[in-house]
Amino acid sequence: MVTYFYGVGTVSERPQYLSAEERRAATVQAVVDLAAEQNPAEITTTAIADRMGLTQGALFRHFPTKDAILGATMTWVGERLLVRLDKAAEGAASPAAALEAMFMTHIDFVARHPGVPRMLLGELQRSGETLAKRMVQTLLRQYEQRLRRVMEAGKTRGELDADLDVNAAAVLFIGTIQGLVVQSLLAGKVGRISRDAPAVFAIYLRGITQQP
Repeated sequence: MVTYFYGVGTVSERPQYLSAEERRAATVQAVVDLAAEQNPAEITTTAIADRMGLTQGALFRHFPTKDAILGATMTWVGERLLVRLDKAAEGAASPAAALEAMFMTHIDFVARHPGVPRMLLGELQRSGETLAKRMVQTLLRQYEQRLRRVMEAGKTRGELDADLDVNAAAVLFIGTIQGLVVQSLLAGKVGRISRDAPAVFAIYLRGITQQP
């Protein structure tokens, strides 16, 4: 039996008997993988259980509802993406370099987990308030806060335009990545996002850089 094990997007042969924590992690990985293959809104608990080789009863021993599964998945996405962004920024030599590192790190995350942006966009489009939707909104706020800090540092150092509206620039930063995601989905080629990202970021950076 192929059982999903919570690593960095990996699937491996594992014994059926996993700890509760491992089983919850494997469930999240199954959802992320299924979202890359189909409309995330159409993912059922039956499909999740089937992917993991479990019964629905066994699945619900770890998650009481489908919303709880989605909430755990959004937690996984937020924690891993933000940690990667922080590491990318910390290792950069300048604010401008930090922005580029964050941009490319996000692109790499999407390329590794193509189901993630589909889930995020899907949750934001859902009518009404849900736990998963609120979590996505929180993730975006935390992401924008990080971008604004880096951009303010760039203005202070004279790398970025002194009159730059960091709120608008942060929105455009994330929107640019979302645009690349949509283009790759329309083309049906996930690899396209990694190919196009460097040139697209160069255009973005020129738009916010201090001009001589």
